[in-house]
Amino acid sequence: MIEAGFTDRQAQALLDVGSEGYGALATKADLKTLEQATKTDLEARLREVELRLTLRMGGMVAAGVAILAALELLSR
Repeated sequence: MIEAGFTDRQAQALLDVGSEGYGALATKADLKTLEQATKTDLEARLREVELRLTLRMGGMVAAGVAILAALELLSR
C-alpha cells in the first residue's frame, strides 16, 4: 500500500478496518433497513403521543364545561 502512495498511517488504518472484517461496515441495504425501522418506530410513537394529547384535551374540555355548569348553578 505504501508503494501505491498511502502513508504509513493510512495503510495501518486500512489494515485495522480489514482485520475487523466487513461486518463493522454498513451497506446500503443495512441503512435502508435501519431507516425503515426508525420510520416505523417514529410513526408508532407519534400515534401514541397523539392519543395522549387527544385524551388530555378532552379531559380539559370536560373539566371546563363542568366548571361553567357549576358556576351557572351557583349564580342562581
